[in-house]
Amino acid sequence: MNLEEICSKVCALVRETGSFIREESKKNVIDKVEVKGLNNFVTYVDKTSEQKLVAGLSKILPNAGFIVEEGSVKETKTQYRWVIDPLDGTTNFIHNLPPYSISVALMDENKVILGVVLEVCTNECFYAWKGSKAYNNESIISVTRVPAVKDALIATGFPYYDFSRMKSFLESLDYFFVHSHGVRRLGSAAADLAYVACGRFEAFYEYSLNSWDVAAGALIVQQAGGKVTDFNGSDNYIFGKEIIASNNSIYPEFFQIVNKFLKSK
Repeated sequence: MNLEEICSKVCALVRETGSFIREESKKNVIDKVEVKGLNNFVTYVDKTSEQKLVAGLSKILPNAGFIVEEGSVKETKTQYRWVIDPLDGTTNFIHNLPPYSISVALMDENKVILGVVLEVCTNECFYAWKGSKAYNNESIISVTRVPAVKDALIATGFPYYDFSRMKSFLESLDYFFVHSHGVRRLGSAAADLAYVACGRFEAFYEYSLNSWDVAAGALIVQQAGGKVTDFNGSDNYIFGKEIIASNNSIYPEFFQIVNKFLKSK
C-alpha cells in the first residue's frame, strides 16, 4: 500500500469538500440547524460533506470500511477503516466563526496510519502518514521544543454536554491560567491537534471526544515529533474519549498536571 499516494488523493478530496463548505458558509444556515443532543448540532452541510467524503474515499480504497459522525454509512469491521469528521466545529460554522475543520484518518486494525486535517477557513491542509514527516500545505512542520508549562500556550475544549468532570476540569484550568502563557479554546479539536503539530500550541487536552475528532490529528502530532496519550498515559485516546497531545519536552510535566486533576478511574 502506497500511503503517500493515498494521502495525496485524500488531500485533494478534502480540499474539494472544503471548497463546498466555504461556499455554504456564505449562506445563512442557522435556521436549518438540527439538534442531535444538548449543544450538539448538525446541518445539511455536515451531512453533504460526509457524503462527498464517503463517496470519494470509497473510490480510493474500495474495500475499506467507515467510522463516521453523521451516520451516512454503517460502521463496518474491516482491516482498513476511514474515520471521518465532515465538519469539526459545527457550532462555530453556524455562527460563522472560525475555525472549523475536516478530519479524515485511515486505520489499519486499531492503528492510525494516515491523517488529514483541513482547517477550512484558512485552507491549511495538515497531513501525515505512517513513517512520514508531518506537513502543512507541503511544508514540513514540527512541534515546538518549549520545555516547561510556564512557557507554554495550552489548548483545550470546554465541556458542552458531558459535565460529569466539570469540577476537576475547572481546577485544571485554574492551574493553567496561573502557570502558563494562557489557555485557548478554539472549538475544533482537529484544529487544536493540527496546531500542536505545527507549533502554535505546546499542548492540548480534552475529554468526551470521539474517534473522528482526534484520529487524524493525533497521528499528525506524532509524525511532527510530539507525544499523544490518554489521561492515564496509555494509548487509549482514539476510542477512550480523552486525549493529551504535546511536544515531547513538555509532556512529562504536562501529563502529571492533567493526570492529577483528571485521572481516569
